[in-house]
Amino acid sequence: PTAHEDCSRGFRTYLRKRGIACTIPEKADQQRHRLGRDRRGGRPPAFDRQIYRRRNVVERCFNRLKGFRGIATRYDKTATSYEAAVNLASFLLWARSV
Repeated sequence: PTAHEDCSRGFRTYLRKRGIACTIPEKADQQRHRLGRDRRGGRPPAFDRQIYRRRNVVERCFNRLKGFRGIATRYDKTATSYEAAVNLASFLLWARSV
Protein backbone atom coordinates (compact mmCIF):
# COMPACT_ATOMS: atom_id res chain seq x y z
CA PRO A 1 0.00 0.00 0.00
CA THR A 2 1.06 3.58 -0.66
CA ALA A 3 1.58 6.18 2.04
CA HIS A 4 -1.70 7.87 1.09
CA GLU A 5 -3.63 4.63 1.57
CA ASP A 6 -2.02 4.06 4.95
CA CYS A 7 -2.90 7.63 5.84
CA SER A 8 -6.64 7.28 5.21
CA ARG A 9 -6.66 3.82 6.78
CA GLY A 10 -4.87 5.27 9.81
CA PHE A 11 -7.37 8.12 10.02
CA ARG A 12 -10.26 5.64 9.94
CA THR A 13 -8.66 3.61 12.75
CA TYR A 14 -8.03 6.71 14.86
CA LEU A 15 -11.59 7.99 14.38
CA ARG A 16 -13.08 4.57 15.11
CA LYS A 17 -11.13 4.34 18.41
CA ARG A 18 -12.52 7.73 19.42
CA GLY A 19 -16.09 6.74 18.47
CA ILE A 20 -16.29 9.23 15.60
CA ALA A 21 -18.19 8.30 12.45
CA CYS A 22 -15.90 8.57 9.44
CA THR A 23 -16.78 9.89 5.99
CA ILE A 24 -13.59 8.95 4.14
CA PRO A 25 -14.49 6.87 1.06
CA GLU A 26 -12.63 3.63 0.44
CA LYS A 27 -10.23 3.91 -2.50
CA ALA A 28 -10.68 1.45 -5.40
CA ASP A 29 -7.31 -0.25 -4.84
CA GLN A 30 -8.00 -0.59 -1.11
CA GLN A 31 -11.34 -2.18 -1.95
CA ARG A 32 -9.69 -4.63 -4.37
CA HIS A 33 -7.09 -5.54 -1.75
CA ARG A 34 -9.77 -6.07 0.93
CA LEU A 35 -11.88 -8.20 -1.41
CA GLY A 36 -8.81 -10.20 -2.44
CA ARG A 37 -8.36 -11.28 1.16
CA ASP A 38 -11.81 -12.95 1.16
CA ARG A 39 -13.25 -13.25 4.67
CA ARG A 40 -10.07 -11.92 6.28
CA GLY A 41 -10.59 -8.64 4.43
CA GLY A 42 -13.38 -7.62 6.78
CA ARG A 43 -16.33 -5.37 6.18
CA PRO A 44 -16.08 -2.26 4.04
CA PRO A 45 -15.87 0.99 6.01
CA ALA A 46 -19.19 2.76 6.44
CA PHE A 47 -19.65 5.57 3.95
CA ASP A 48 -22.59 7.97 3.72
CA ARG A 49 -22.59 9.93 0.46
CA GLN A 50 -24.82 12.75 1.84
CA ILE A 51 -22.52 13.38 4.81
CA TYR A 52 -19.52 13.36 2.47
CA ARG A 53 -21.14 16.05 0.31
CA ARG A 54 -21.59 18.25 3.39
CA ARG A 55 -17.98 17.62 4.36
CA ASN A 56 -16.97 18.85 0.90
CA VAL A 57 -18.76 22.17 1.53
CA VAL A 58 -16.78 22.66 4.76
CA GLU A 59 -13.49 21.80 3.05
CA ARG A 60 -14.20 24.29 0.24
CA CYS A 61 -14.89 26.96 2.87
CA PHE A 62 -11.49 26.31 4.50
CA ASN A 63 -9.90 26.49 1.06
CA ARG A 64 -11.46 29.92 0.45
CA LEU A 65 -10.35 31.15 3.85
CA LYS A 66 -6.79 30.13 3.04
CA GLY A 67 -6.97 32.51 0.09
CA PHE A 68 -6.33 35.21 2.68
CA ARG A 69 -2.56 35.17 3.12
CA GLY A 70 -2.61 36.10 6.79
CA ILE A 71 -4.87 33.17 7.59
CA ALA A 72 -3.00 30.67 5.41
CA THR A 73 0.35 31.55 7.02
CA ARG A 74 -1.02 32.07 10.56
CA TYR A 75 0.54 35.53 10.53
CA ASP A 76 -1.15 36.74 13.73
CA LYS A 77 0.68 35.86 16.92
CA THR A 78 -2.21 35.57 19.35
CA ALA A 79 -5.20 33.25 19.10
CA THR A 80 -7.55 36.20 19.64
CA SER A 81 -6.22 38.21 16.70
CA TYR A 82 -6.13 35.10 14.49
CA GLU A 83 -9.76 34.35 15.37
CA ALA A 84 -10.67 37.95 14.57
CA ALA A 85 -8.95 37.63 11.18
CA VAL A 86 -10.85 34.42 10.44
CA ASN A 87 -14.12 36.11 11.41
CA LEU A 88 -13.36 39.11 9.21
CA ALA A 89 -12.40 36.90 6.26
CA SER A 90 -15.57 34.84 6.77
CA PHE A 91 -17.65 38.00 6.71
CA LEU A 92 -15.93 39.21 3.53
CA LEU A 93 -16.56 35.84 1.83
CA TRP A 94 -20.19 35.99 2.89
CA ALA A 95 -20.56 39.61 1.68
CA ARG A 96 -19.14 38.67 -1.74
CA SER A 97 -21.69 35.86 -2.08
CA VAL A 98 -24.72 38.05 -1.37
